[in-house]
Amino acid sequence: MSTEVNQPVTSSSKATKLVMPKEGDRFAAIDIGSNSVRIVVAQATMGGYRVLDEERENTRLAASLTETGSLDPEAIESTIAALRSFYNIAKGQGAVAIRAIATSAVRDAKNGDEFCKRVKDEIGLEIEIISAREEGRLSFLSVARAFDVSNRPVAIADIGGGSTEIVLALDGVVEEMITTRLGAVRVTEACGLGSRCKETELRQAEKYIDRELRKHSKKPGFVPTMLYGAGGTFTAMASMMTATGASDEEASVRGFRANRAEVRHLIADLASQTLEERHKVPGLNPRRADIIVAGLLVIERIMRHLKVNVVQVHTGGVRDGLLLTMLETGKSSGKTVTSEERRLAVERFAERCGTDLDHAEQVAWLAGNLLEQLAVPLGMDVKDRPLIEAAAILSNVGYLINFDGHHKHSYQLIRNSDLPGFERDELQIVANVARYHRGARPKHKHRPFAALSDENQDRVAEMAAILRLALALDRTHQQQITELKAKVTDKEVEIAVKASGDAELDLWAARRKVALFERVFERKVRFATIDQ
Repeated sequence: MSTEVNQPVTSSSKATKLVMPKEGDRFAAIDIGSNSVRIVVAQATMGGYRVLDEERENTRLAASLTETGSLDPEAIESTIAALRSFYNIAKGQGAVAIRAIATSAVRDAKNGDEFCKRVKDEIGLEIEIISAREEGRLSFLSVARAFDVSNRPVAIADIGGGSTEIVLALDGVVEEMITTRLGAVRVTEACGLGSRCKETELRQAEKYIDRELRKHSKKPGFVPTMLYGAGGTFTAMASMMTATGASDEEASVRGFRANRAEVRHLIADLASQTLEERHKVPGLNPRRADIIVAGLLVIERIMRHLKVNVVQVHTGGVRDGLLLTMLETGKSSGKTVTSEERRLAVERFAERCGTDLDHAEQVAWLAGNLLEQLAVPLGMDVKDRPLIEAAAILSNVGYLINFDGHHKHSYQLIRNSDLPGFERDELQIVANVARYHRGARPKHKHRPFAALSDENQDRVAEMAAILRLALALDRTHQQQITELKAKVTDKEVEIAVKASGDAELDLWAARRKVALFERVFERKVRFATIDQ
């Protein structure tokens, strides 16, 4: 039975080297996970795609990874055998494009690259090892297509065998991506939860998971109203709770909801059972029996950490997001994003976040003009004007989360925005410039800033200094400044403005925001007015 999927969400993932699917074409996505390997063969439709075939093989590629740091030789052979069959299935179905991705196990293993080379040499299948952040992004694309997440705060968790990715989103916009090493297989091996567990062992496992969550995630800026869960642990949880015995497990649990108390009750029941007893639990695949307690504990501790009481099962996830990405890449293949399209994407993103666009556009004009006039005398690159204008428009998108610390939220939102037309380094610069439009000056103890090259750190500091002045020059949000002229000497920068009304409040605000500019450019700032 085929399944219709709606219009895909835009993404900018790299395309495969094969022909990109267009309407009517068949294409395939292969997901090499820590616990299982899966393939989905689909046909592109006008509205998205429909599934033609699916297969899955539990190869437990991450077995012994925690202990040895390498992929298990026996698991490698099983996985290669499964991939050979999957590749033949895809070719037999007439797939014009096949994209294979590997996640946590291959990403973390010392012999991960060697495994990928064997697959390439023996099967002819090229494997792309994706980052944990890309896993989270693909899961978010899938959830955003399946559920309405546009008007509320939500969290998405994708639990695999070796890692768990958590995405926090508000009004359909990603605010933060959290990557952890809390996969069901990894936690099982680390905490010894494969069979009957003592109460003390469960408490120790909870502490282990809590430490990992605290290590990788700060206190969220909002409390999600719902946790959407993707991955086999969630579908197994729902299947056990419903115990329908339906042949199509995913169809029977799609959209299933449970509260935290119900999850804790299920954990207690399963933890008291031997492995043999778990094999007989209705709704639980025996191949998942040894890792299910660890997986459920991860769910429950995430709910506790995020203060969310309800989890809803999503039967899509990384594979669905990958298929959507392949479709969208096919549509945009060969097309270059113009500067106008890039600017429009920035403005639309700002609008989605509730930005005062009139004010944002005025600030962008002020910042762009200042940079252009100051570039030559102060040693900047005038080609950075589009970047400072983008940062100006997006500087206050963090208000979507809350006012306190909104500049930091702006950084996260921009960094996770996947805006078209920006190179990775450019988006990092825009996000950092927006982050420093207020608050502390750029410092090396700030990780995102420290991660930039020395050259880009200088660019961020310079543009942030200019942006602070530009924002202040429209402090009234009245767009009163209609002209400005900058003059540079060895000791001073004079900024003269012409206004359509009384701009004294804007100038007062600007005089209070000169500290970073004077520090960065080692010149005093003086404001003046241009006679009408």
